[in-house]
Amino acid sequence: MIAKLKGLLDETGTDWAVIDVAGVGYLVHCSAKTLSALGERGEACTLYTDLQVSENDMRLLGFADSGERDWFRLLTQVQGVGSKVALAILSALSAGELQAACSQGDAAMVARANGVGPKLAGRIVNELKDKAGGMPGGGMAGVPVSAVSQAGAASADAVSALENLGFKPATAARAVALAQGELGEGASESELIRVALKRAAG
Repeated sequence: MIAKLKGLLDETGTDWAVIDVAGVGYLVHCSAKTLSALGERGEACTLYTDLQVSENDMRLLGFADSGERDWFRLLTQVQGVGSKVALAILSALSAGELQAACSQGDAAMVARANGVGPKLAGRIVNELKDKAGGMPGGGMAGVPVSAVSQAGAASADAVSALENLGFKPATAARAVALAQGELGEGASESELIRVALKRAAG
């Protein structure tokens, strides 16, 4: 079982990346959020992975953190959710947004993902409602799920703002992540942008 890859980013596509680990290139399927966090070609990167084996296929999935991988594994337990649909959901929603959607039964939020209709979205939130509280993304003691969802939205808006200023998606995402770590989950969009600009330019 391949649990993690640590190497150099060799190539990327719309939903995949090739990670060079000591001269061996691993083709890894990823969400859009993970791809944007990988950095530039030739840079060092780390991916948490999940290996899926079927009768006629072997597919390696990659995630920016173990929390995203946990959500992927949970999503693919739902009937009708394969690896492609799970990655589409993780591309459209942050861990905090996904947890909020499942906890509050908000199928419309899950249906924002490509390839997820209202019926499947409803099944996902119904089946995962009781499991969402213990999942990464919003399970911090004493912090309401809605607050975590707002923090994720502020972070996403800050990344978008930096991209509009001309920063590459990977650079913007990395800078905002650093700002979030420095300021904490309660930081506003304007605070994140201010600190992230310093990190991106530094």
